[in-house]
Amino acid sequence: MTPDSSSTPDTSSTPGIPTPGVPIQGASPEEVATQAIPVQDLPTGPTRRMPTGIMREAVIDLDAIAANVRHLRRLTESEVIAVVKADAYGHGAVRSAQAALVGGASRLGVADVTEALELRRAGITAPIVAWLHAPGADFTEPAAQGIELGISSFDQLMAAAAASTADRPTAVHLKVETGLGRNGIAPGDQRVVFAEAARLERLGRVDVVGVFSHLSNTSEADDRAALARFEEALAAASAAGLAPRLRHIAASHAAIALREARLGCVRLGISMYGLSPFADRTSADLGLRPAMTVRAAVAAVRRVPAGQGVSYGYRHRTAAETTLALVPLGYADGIPRAASGGAAVRLGDRVFPVAGTIAMDQFVVDVGDHPVAVGDEAVLFGDPSRGAPPVEAWADAAGTINYEIVTRIGPRIPRRAVSR
Repeated sequence: MTPDSSSTPDTSSTPGIPTPGVPIQGASPEEVATQAIPVQDLPTGPTRRMPTGIMREAVIDLDAIAANVRHLRRLTESEVIAVVKADAYGHGAVRSAQAALVGGASRLGVADVTEALELRRAGITAPIVAWLHAPGADFTEPAAQGIELGISSFDQLMAAAAASTADRPTAVHLKVETGLGRNGIAPGDQRVVFAEAARLERLGRVDVVGVFSHLSNTSEADDRAALARFEEALAAASAAGLAPRLRHIAASHAAIALREARLGCVRLGISMYGLSPFADRTSADLGLRPAMTVRAAVAAVRRVPAGQGVSYGYRHRTAAETTLALVPLGYADGIPRAASGGAAVRLGDRVFPVAGTIAMDQFVVDVGDHPVAVGDEAVLFGDPSRGAPPVEAWADAAGTINYEIVTRIGPRIPRRAVSR
């Protein structure tokens, strides 16, 4: 079997391929009006060219990030912790953190201490909380840099206290388990940990800034049940003598949809980057602007006869004489191979399907008789209000979620920050 080979799928109704009469997800009303026309008959508009020498890039709209934070801060009437873990979901941690702070975020959130320290080295002085730690982690350096530590166990609390100095307690957020089954102080351990945290706080060893947890976003009933368990934990913390300044359990989903979970402080992740955390509501529905546009220059154009096999495994054979355009992006760049035969890209003002298998470095687009030239811009996804396909079309084609598509965009794709 050759690399990437598999049986030929039926792509006649695959999500992401424009089907006559079927609107593309996230399209504007004007686009919907044209989508009833077969692709070959769509009106031709001006084709945009990529800048000379640029093969591929992810354009990051910093104004969009700031505007999204500003909008959600007003909507939730809450303090915002802007989550910039995983290189800000692929958008670039430092630039995204700066944009979020401009938009009104008061804190930053990351998973790993190393991510927090990178932000400090970049000159960011805002409060940062990091909540996922290696077993036996030494917190001396992050504590010295003013990093607030998420604490999920008695041992982590003691390690945080050990990192304090005579004039500087270690700032902590106590994470409690409320039903997600991940990290967090177990219900049976909470009273002991809270009592010890209160004792250490009286001694000046720790500063309990917050108590927090995560919701599953499974259903309102499940999230309300978890919220009730969180409220019980808060009551136990108060009974132990703790008075945390922050209580946070709502991330993007609950911050928008579950008012009672806001508690005066919310963590914004995917929504900050302009993407919807809901399957049934678009970014536009939520008043958000997608911040990332992934595009590439067409690297080669080939006119081929009917029956031409395309890419590994010949999962696509041309039905008639047609033009193939080569896009220099592949799974080495984070473009999911699982979207082969199901995704689409925009060339000019028209959308064309990916033909055949997405390979490591490249994939092919079947453009029919549409004029295309080397150097033309091929847009994979971006802001639908600006004419780009939605990232959700790629997520649907790959059987995943928008979070994964943007976060997996790899380092081989240069990020270029813009302000519009």
